[in-house]
Amino acid sequence: MPTSTPQFSPFRWVQAGALGLTLSLVAGCDNYPATGNTVTTGTYEATATVTQTWQVEYARSFDRRQTIHAETFDSNSLVNRNGLRPEGAATGPDDNGLFWPPLPPRPTADELEARKREPIEQRTDPTLLKDVKYAITFDYDGQRRTLPTTRTVYREASQAYADQQALEVTFGPGEQSIGGARRIARFDR
Repeated sequence: MPTSTPQFSPFRWVQAGALGLTLSLVAGCDNYPATGNTVTTGTYEATATVTQTWQVEYARSFDRRQTIHAETFDSNSLVNRNGLRPEGAATGPDDNGLFWPPLPPRPTADELEARKREPIEQRTDPTLLKDVKYAITFDYDGQRRTLPTTRTVYREASQAYADQQALEVTFGPGEQSIGGARRIARFDR
């Protein structure tokens, strides 16, 4: 009986790598698990600070990782509060309900050349990086606290704010983040 030997398929390796990268990116988006106590509050503010930054990579050889260095250029930031359109927003809302500032100025040819460490270095084309940091501020135990959170919590808090509802937030590990939020229809202040 003939035996079959598995053949090496670069496509399968790339496919498996892409799946792993996708899973790690998805898992990394909501990295504040809801593991702690819950607090109900009627006074809160959900923020999403969005930042756009131009970045360029330089290297003697892009085949040799140790020679690659990244340089950042101009950036613009904008704070979204409770899902409302902030002053200075140029676009939005996007698929995540966020508004974005105008694009920062793209680096000029002279600026790109000036960042080379050595004349023989090559560079990539400028890439626009987008970053979002979510946080929620609320009253707890007589204090105002601001803790990092996830896109999911930001969206839930924004919807609760729009509907004028209270919010039940669940702390993450060590009460250093907010891992969950739930709208409360009735709440005695």
